[in-house]
Amino acid sequence: MDDVMQTCKVMVVVGTRPEVIKMAPVIQALKRSTLFDCRVVATAQHRELMDQALHEFGLVPDMDLDLMRADQSLSALTSRLLTQLEQLLIEWRPDAVLAQGDTTTVFATALACFYLQIPFGHVEAGLRTGDLGNPFPEELNRTLASTIAKWHFAPTQAARSNLLGERIAEHRIHVVGNTVIDALHLSLSRDDVACERPSDGQRVLLVTLHRRESFGAPLRDICTALHTLVERNEDLRVILPVHPNPNVKVPIETALGRHARVDLCSPMGYHRFIRVMKSAYLVVSDSGGIQEEAPALGVPVLVLRNETERQEAVAHGMVQLIGTRTDDIVESVQSLLDNDSLYAAMIKDHSPYGDGRAAERIVQVLVEHFFICA
Repeated sequence: MDDVMQTCKVMVVVGTRPEVIKMAPVIQALKRSTLFDCRVVATAQHRELMDQALHEFGLVPDMDLDLMRADQSLSALTSRLLTQLEQLLIEWRPDAVLAQGDTTTVFATALACFYLQIPFGHVEAGLRTGDLGNPFPEELNRTLASTIAKWHFAPTQAARSNLLGERIAEHRIHVVGNTVIDALHLSLSRDDVACERPSDGQRVLLVTLHRRESFGAPLRDICTALHTLVERNEDLRVILPVHPNPNVKVPIETALGRHARVDLCSPMGYHRFIRVMKSAYLVVSDSGGIQEEAPALGVPVLVLRNETERQEAVAHGMVQLIGTRTDDIVESVQSLLDNDSLYAAMIKDHSPYGDGRAAERIVQVLVEHFFICA
């Protein structure tokens, strides 16, 4: 860097709730350092849920693109992202840009940086299913982002291996752990959110559903399975924070809205959600992040997908893939409800996703690049 430059300008781009959660520890670490001028850009790909997460982590975006539109197509979203991100990048001209994960926000950020030749760092790099259509469009987004990134902040050795297999230069890959474990530690250290406890004798099944691949028949099959399970098990209570997308909300409320032991609620704040998860008996989800968070809390996870880019917890026996067929879901959940030894085998005393110091390692990579090796 130029000797007259006192700080390194780093832009962090977030657009969805998971991105805010996973980038909050990185943003906080950058802002604690006197070496970096960190600016946060919110694309608002998901407006309400993103805002909720920003508030919980005490983050105020320096720039808000407010791009969410009802029923927006991926093409329209991508074009608006590219146009407005390019303008911001030209105006501020950061020394580096960081984004996390596999959303359209991440892909567009990487591409805008490429067009302007600004170094891009990909947080949570190297996750792969090997199937571009599953999850859609996330697998393509993260694969394309990897062809552009200067720094690949891989969460695990398996992610590093995926990148090496795609001929990413070894010196560009940094295994740092997953920043979601940093966020989890931050949440658990708080004392302003009471721990959720189930009623006496009840076992809580925490459910989250939002993936595009589940829309339509798969989602209806999942709801049928949940209804069957609460009918069969009088001690079972389902807690299901309902995603606001009408493709998710309407079929869930139609199928499950009247059952006394199915609690359909609005999306929870992150800190409360973590405490509900910690007290749950079992999690059933199509989410990616929950496959990382729940094992770290010692809670088994059944994933409503046929493939996952997070194989580490599957390999460790903490997570099972069960798909979306009604019979498969009922059988898998019922087995864990009935068989204590099978259930106990899914609980481990460690997480394969890191030690809660991923943000610290990411910042150190930037320090070494801009201030030590420059």
